[in-house]
Amino acid sequence: MEAFTCFLSFILPILLSPTLTISTNYEGNALHALRSRLSDPNHVLQSWDATLVNSCTWFHVTCDSNNHVIRLDLGNSNISGSLGPELGQLKHLQYLELYHNNIGGKLPKELGKLKSLVSMDLYGNRFQGKIPKSFANLKSLRFLRLNDNKLSGSIPRELTTLSNLKVFDVSNNDLCGTIPVDGPFGSFSMESFENNRLNGPELKGLVPYDFGC
Repeated sequence: MEAFTCFLSFILPILLSPTLTISTNYEGNALHALRSRLSDPNHVLQSWDATLVNSCTWFHVTCDSNNHVIRLDLGNSNISGSLGPELGQLKHLQYLELYHNNIGGKLPKELGKLKSLVSMDLYGNRFQGKIPKSFANLKSLRFLRLNDNKLSGSIPRELTTLSNLKVFDVSNNDLCGTIPVDGPFGSFSMESFENNRLNGPELKGLVPYDFGC
């Protein structure tokens, strides 16, 4: 029995080590996939080396004490390209700062998987398409700034359930319909919605919320 116990103590770490490596690398894999989608003329992503096990050593990436990625700071970096579904793997991410770049394409619905997210700053880019309804899953979100893009469609009513939301800005897009009035939206200024095709605050029971789309 003692010999069997010694065998287990020897073999278990070997058997488990691949699993541990995978669990610490999935965030790095997600970030490297993001890099492959981006054009980086100023080489701000030069340190994002896929051969390094720990992505916490990369510039513009902040990790917590458990080596989980909690911040991505790439604002004003002159990067272009698009975002992909792999960002949804950064489940510990709290701050996604990609403002003032030239990133386009659609906002991935997988961003709605970032349950720890506190701030999403994507303003000043070229994002197109609709605001994903999946953003309503971001219950910790306090700051959502999507202004100065090319977003279209109506503002998802599901976002009114984000009780912690303090700042919401979608100005200077191509949004249509009406402005939500429930939940935190009752406290947002009209400047947060200006320069769209919005028809003013929602009139419940009188016109559909997506009136004019």
